[in-house]
Amino acid sequence: MESNGKGVSIDGVPLPYEAGEIDFGEPGTNGQHSFYQLIHQGRVIPCDFIGIVKSQQPVYLKGEVVSNHDELMSNFFAQPDALAYGKTAEQLLKENVPQHLIPHKTFSGNRPSLSLLLPSLNAYNIGQLLASYEHRVTVEGFVWGINSFDQWGVELGKSLATQVRKQLNASRTKSEPVEGFNFSTTTLLTRYLQ
Repeated sequence: MESNGKGVSIDGVPLPYEAGEIDFGEPGTNGQHSFYQLIHQGRVIPCDFIGIVKSQQPVYLKGEVVSNHDELMSNFFAQPDALAYGKTAEQLLKENVPQHLIPHKTFSGNRPSLSLLLPSLNAYNIGQLLASYEHRVTVEGFVWGINSFDQWGVELGKSLATQVRKQLNASRTKSEPVEGFNFSTTTLLTRYLQ
């Protein structure tokens, strides 16, 4: 993400739009149990799906029709389709879904995603992937008119951390009480030092 979360342009003019993105994710199907509900029926969040052609550790379990890797890749191919096309109330009626469940099982679709299929998971391919994301961040900065690599917003926290560091030193070495902070931070620092 670098430092694209800016409120003003490179010229100091307030931006009339939000700049920056939040990147998060999970390996395999873990995301299905944490945030896929949000991306399917909640707010619109552009998604990247990254799949690997060659498994590092394919496992074929007796009685399963595909390997563990093929199982994961089945979801890799299916989830972007579900995001793109969704499911209508009419489709659900044709499937004899009970009327009271239709609002819960309706998906709007038209949710953006990008699927990237890497040949294998190795240093070279991961490097390409990282370079692609770094390029995307830089281009976003150009488009939004911001500097993607300065961190003015981080400076306030660093400045406050310096004050906390001095307080921690004074409290630990000279037994000085916690002073000069808001009530919440004073309470937390006092508790931390006990």
